[in-house]
Amino acid sequence: MKLPKQKKRYCKHCKKSTNQKVSLVKTKGRSATHSLSHGGKNRALGRGRGQGYGNKGKWGSKPAIAKFKRTGAKVSKKVVLKFTCSECGKSSQSSNTFRSKRTVFE
Repeated sequence: MKLPKQKKRYCKHCKKSTNQKVSLVKTKGRSATHSLSHGGKNRALGRGRGQGYGNKGKWGSKPAIAKFKRTGAKVSKKVVLKFTCSECGKSSQSSNTFRSKRTVFE
C-alpha cells in the first residue's frame, strides 16, 4: 500500500493542525510470560483431559486439515502508523489498523 511520507493532521499537544511525519510502528514478538501456551491443549492433556472411553469432545483428535502446517496462516501483517509532529516532536499512533502485505511511503 502506498502512503504519503507527510500528512497534515491535528496534534493534540500543540492543539493545532501541523505537518506530521508518517512511519511504521515496529512490531515486537509476543512476551514469553504472556504466551498462549498457558491454556494450551498439550498442557490440558498432561493434566489428564481427554482420557478414558467415549467421545472426548474438545479434547479428542482434530480433523486432518487442522494438522496441516500452514492452514489458517495469514499472508499480510496488521500495520500501525506512527505520526510525529514537525513542531513539538511528539508522536501518536493511528487508532485504526489495517492489513497490508507491503507498505511504501512516497
